Amino acid sequence: MDDRYTVRFDEVGIADVPQVGGKNASLGEMFRTLGDQGVRVPDGFATTAHAYRAFVKANDVEPAVRALLEQHRSGAASLHETGEALRELFLSCEFPADIAETIRADYRALAKRLGVEKLAVAVRSSATAEDLPEASFAGAQETFLNVVGERQLLEACRRCYASLFTDRAISYREAQHFDHMDVALSIGVQQMVRSDLGGSGVMFSIDTDTGFPRVAVISAAWGLGEMVVQGAVDPDRYLVYKPLLADSATTPIIDMVLGAKARKMVYSSRGDARTRVVDTPARERRAFVLGEADILQLARWAVLVEEHYGRPMDMEWARDGVTGELFMVQARPETVQALRSTTNFTVHHLTEEGPLLVSGAAIGDSIATGTASVVRDPSQIDDFVDGGILVTEMTDPDWVSIMTRASGIITDHGGSTSHAAIVSRELGIPAVVGTGNATEVLKNGQAVTLSCAEGDIGHVYEGTLAFETEDIDLGTVPETRTKVMVNIASPAAAFQWWRLPTAGVGLARMEFIINNLIKIHPMALVHPDRVTDEGDRRQIHQLTAGFDDPQEFFVQTLALGIAKLAAPYHPHDVIVRMSDFKTNEYAHLIGGRDFEKVEENPMLGLRGASRYYHERFREGFALECRAIKRVRERTGFRNVIVMIPFCRTPREADLVLEVMAQNGLVRGENGLQVYMMCEIPANVIRAGEFATRFDGFSIGSNDLTQLVLGVDRDSGELAELFDERDEAVEHMIAEAIEKAHAAGIKIGICGQAPSNYPDFAAFLVEKGIDSISLNPDSFLKTVGRIAEAEAATS
Repeated sequence: MDDRYTVRFDEVGIADVPQVGGKNASLGEMFRTLGDQGVRVPDGFATTAHAYRAFVKANDVEPAVRALLEQHRSGAASLHETGEALRELFLSCEFPADIAETIRADYRALAKRLGVEKLAVAVRSSATAEDLPEASFAGAQETFLNVVGERQLLEACRRCYASLFTDRAISYREAQHFDHMDVALSIGVQQMVRSDLGGSGVMFSIDTDTGFPRVAVISAAWGLGEMVVQGAVDPDRYLVYKPLLADSATTPIIDMVLGAKARKMVYSSRGDARTRVVDTPARERRAFVLGEADILQLARWAVLVEEHYGRPMDMEWARDGVTGELFMVQARPETVQALRSTTNFTVHHLTEEGPLLVSGAAIGDSIATGTASVVRDPSQIDDFVDGGILVTEMTDPDWVSIMTRASGIITDHGGSTSHAAIVSRELGIPAVVGTGNATEVLKNGQAVTLSCAEGDIGHVYEGTLAFETEDIDLGTVPETRTKVMVNIASPAAAFQWWRLPTAGVGLARMEFIINNLIKIHPMALVHPDRVTDEGDRRQIHQLTAGFDDPQEFFVQTLALGIAKLAAPYHPHDVIVRMSDFKTNEYAHLIGGRDFEKVEENPMLGLRGASRYYHERFREGFALECRAIKRVRERTGFRNVIVMIPFCRTPREADLVLEVMAQNGLVRGENGLQVYMMCEIPANVIRAGEFATRFDGFSIGSNDLTQLVLGVDRDSGELAELFDERDEAVEHMIAEAIEKAHAAGIKIGICGQAPSNYPDFAAFLVEKGIDSISLNPDSFLKTVGRIAEAEAATS
């Protein structure tokens, strides 16, 4: 290969990076080795580093290149002036006749192999120092799409060579200490997939924000993929849990977020333009780009590519709108999360509150404070204040020189796989992308706090808020006999804490998902005709747009939320408590006032188990059951355990279990376990009877303390009397543990008391509790206390 100008993809492998660069070596590797396993890579060929060096030598440009670079280093010329002069130098060069004819001949041969007369190709730059595990920078060189004909092809190749000296590429090589003349450029010439008609996007085989390795993250938009890569569009986003892909009976999609997809890039026949950007039709904006079959196919490819390379990967894909076929069009190593330690991580906590200004997708998990610097165009680079927080509509590679000087980044557009997101991760700075209106809301010089420490939604607050940073070494966490679990409310937060060595989730509150993601009263979806408020009806219509059946919106959103929450802890137990809103809380949901009566004491009213069989709510509870059934049987998370709250009598337990069975959730069937919250004195007194109906108990210390002491847990005036360590409460807890064990069932606790009070954790251990579930941010310090208590009682 050393003396050849071009090579076909089926002649190239990953060992050929010095000859064809990382991008083309990876394409050839996949084309040769993964095709038999179903991974489709469009056919093509690559020019070699030898061809580039022959081009440079024939045009005798090296002396001029080194002279221009030296002027820049000495300060005699700016980066922009130097880059422009170098690109003009290369664009004035001519291809030697033998190189030009070799490229033309391979283009004709490719068209013949594909049986196409007028072949459109993508022409991609592939530098010999890019896409390496230790050296990757998004979009350092150019790509040209929809190139048709030999004349256009040679011109695109010349422009690829010139793009080796874009401003961003020059600054990147300087930062990486690469000699500019030691780097060569290969050009990939690849069959163009008609993704202008079918859609395209980006895929990672690891969660790029938290490093959680067991998911594939897919972004998708209509049209050509450049819009997603550049962050010029807010794409759809899908998450797939990789370990369950091998089970053909499951559909392990754990998240689907509909993106705005307001614009798309398509082929152009106008003048010399090969592509153009147009408005996306309304029907496409409202529709997901990918169906279940395509999502799962791409995720399986992500697994195959990751296994082949033995490391997390960053990939690009495209779907041909004519044939419907999916293709992998690029793969490179993921270079941020893959290099982070799995045993050490840093946790950030805001310790102050401030007015929320804008929100978007969180990139990273840290916090930054500073002054907003609104910059709408890279030509305004001099307006940016070093160390400030960059606020812009979107970024592309021309923004890199500004981004390296920022402490945080906020964009109007783009998703978690956009250019702004990728570069922010590589630079190690937090970003909030896809806010929609940050450039309008935020003002130059305004003090702001950018927080990515609250899950996958990033927030920008007014003012400079205080925060804490904690470095955690998981290698110091002691082992315990007691199962130590975590309480998780937000599906986004589950990913944030995946590294914790937990025994699963002891409490997942369903009402958090309903309140924050669904927002609509379930009965308003079952009986929309009963909703009287025009504003509520309008909101319900907006939220359920795209669903033929509004009830499916509830079931799918809840099922995906539970699945995303369960994924980081599979195959450990994940205990999901069915909804436990009080009537006043349900009334605050959209449409809720039409289905809830005013109660004098909602804390003791129609809540928990009593709702599930009640005629006023039974149909709403059926939607919850459908969601749980889908998570366990269709998505595949059979580690999900159902928990019933506030169950007052054994007769009520029977009624709830009967309603669940009518909705497909039969205790013991398909391994389904059903737990009960032990939070009413009657639960303790009649524990033996309840134990025959449930597989386990979980002590709810808040309600149990409230009902034993007769203290409203929400009362500020009585706060001093509310104490889980009161002798009467501890007596009830000890009795509950004893009776559960006598009946042969498991019992745990999911309250905050063990985290707040070391002596209370020791008390639970002394009484032999099976599990303690803690809030994630108090997990590590409390595990130590539990281990100490176990040592003292052994």
